[in-house]
Amino acid sequence: MPKTKISITINEKTLQDIDSIVDNVYIRNRSQAIEHLAKNALGENKAAVILLGGNDRHLRISKDDYRPTARIKNNSVIELALKKLRENNFKTVFIVARHSLLTRLFEMLKDGTEYGVKISYIEEKQSSGTADSLRLLKGKINSNFLVVYGDIIFNRINIEELWNDHIKQNAIATIMLTTSSKPSEKGTVRVEGNKVLTFTQKPKKSDIYLVFSPIFVAEPQIFEYSGASLEFSVFPELAEKGLLNGHLSSEKEVHIHSKKDLERI
Repeated sequence: MPKTKISITINEKTLQDIDSIVDNVYIRNRSQAIEHLAKNALGENKAAVILLGGNDRHLRISKDDYRPTARIKNNSVIELALKKLRENNFKTVFIVARHSLLTRLFEMLKDGTEYGVKISYIEEKQSSGTADSLRLLKGKINSNFLVVYGDIIFNRINIEELWNDHIKQNAIATIMLTTSSKPSEKGTVRVEGNKVLTFTQKPKKSDIYLVFSPIFVAEPQIFEYSGASLEFSVFPELAEKGLLNGHLSSEKEVHIHSKKDLERI
């Protein structure tokens, strides 16, 4: 797309804030920084990915229902996700899943028009983890994007704050963080400020109660990192290289693993 040269007047403090996101990696100068911030402020091509990869038998909660198709009052889990995404101006949604689940979701959601979004269905043939699933989007997304796992309810999560926090910082990914009384079942993190120093998935023992909540914002560069799992491979490597940030949420997502979880809600 052709670019136009313009002249603008801006106060010194704002200019310093703009210059602070120049990292000489994917934002190399002031012009790219301004364009990056403007695109995000305007919501241009704001995309979200709903990850439902892996063996879809593991996503069943009954003979007829999957976790994302399970109903809570008048909505299914996946419909609640789409409504939340649309409220936050995510108009392009990619759903990654295997054939039988993807077919079921298409029957329910069609092209997404009813929910104010455009849905693209990405069929996964096989994978060994969440990074394999996410990598199917390589070449389909060219700017920063949101990722949510498809078996959670996240109505109370402030996605806008997570998104804004990411675009102001220099990171390949910014992960949502919350607290847990059972950190050995989660991905635990050590942080300093908003920089994630280490990411350890399901440690045998842990005295750290700050954990990964399965929502994050990423740059397309994340597709270049190897490893089958985000939690076991990609996030630990990003943390080691200083390229993983954390955003602490005051609210928690709700995982849907069984009918009991639905009844509790």
